[in-house]
Amino acid sequence: MFFTKTDDSPSGSIANSIAPAQHKPQRPSLEDEIVPFTLIPEGVRPKRFVVALTGATGSSVAVRLLQALRALDIETHLIMSKWAATTLKMETDYSPDEVRHLADYSYAPGDLAAPPSSGSFIHDGMIIVPCSMKTLAAVRIGFCEDLISRSADVCLKEGRKLLLAVRETPLSDIHLENMLFLRRAGAIIFPPLPAYYIRPESVDDLTNQTVGRLLDSMGIHTEGFARWDGK
Repeated sequence: MFFTKTDDSPSGSIANSIAPAQHKPQRPSLEDEIVPFTLIPEGVRPKRFVVALTGATGSSVAVRLLQALRALDIETHLIMSKWAATTLKMETDYSPDEVRHLADYSYAPGDLAAPPSSGSFIHDGMIIVPCSMKTLAAVRIGFCEDLISRSADVCLKEGRKLLLAVRETPLSDIHLENMLFLRRAGAIIFPPLPAYYIRPESVDDLTNQTVGRLLDSMGIHTEGFARWDGK
C-alpha cells in the first residue's frame, strides 16, 4: 500500500492536522485537597450495643440485660433466634414481642442485610446471651449462616468487644477448645455462673449480679448489685 500526500499546503500538513494540546486544570496540592471526613463530636453518637439471644437456657439474664441497658439509656440492637424465642416462652412469662420492645431496634435472625452485618456500622460491642454451643461453634469457624454469627464475625474482624455468655454443662473437649480459640481471638468468654458469696435471697439477686458483672466486662460500670467487699 502506498501513501501519498494530498495537500502540500500548510493547512494540510500532518503537523497542522493534530489538535493543539489541552492544558490540564491545575489540581490542588495534596495538603489543600478537600476530604469529607470530620470527627463525630463526643456525645453525638449514642453508646450502642448489639445484643443477641440464642436457644440456650438463661433467657432471664438476657431480659434483665435489655432492661438495664434501657434504663442506662444505651441504644440496643437486638437479634433473637428462632430457638431463643422458644426458650424464652418456656423459661419466663414474657412473650418474644415484649422482649423485642425493650430494644431500640430488632432484626430477624435471617436478615443478613441488617446494619450489624457490616463493619461500617459503628457500635461499642456485641453480647450473645445466652450463647449456645451451636452459635459458639459457628463463630469459631466463621460460619456466618445467620445475622448472629455474622455480627459476631464482624466484631472479631473489626477488633470490637464480643462477649459470649456460654451456657452448657458439662463441657466437652470440643466446647472447651472452641472457647479457648475464641478467647485467643479476642472474645470475652463469660459463663453466667451464680455468685453465691453474695448470699442471694432470690433468683433476681443472682440475675442482677450476673448482669452487673457482664456490664463491667463491656466497660459499663454500674451500681445496684452486690459486689465483693472482702467482708
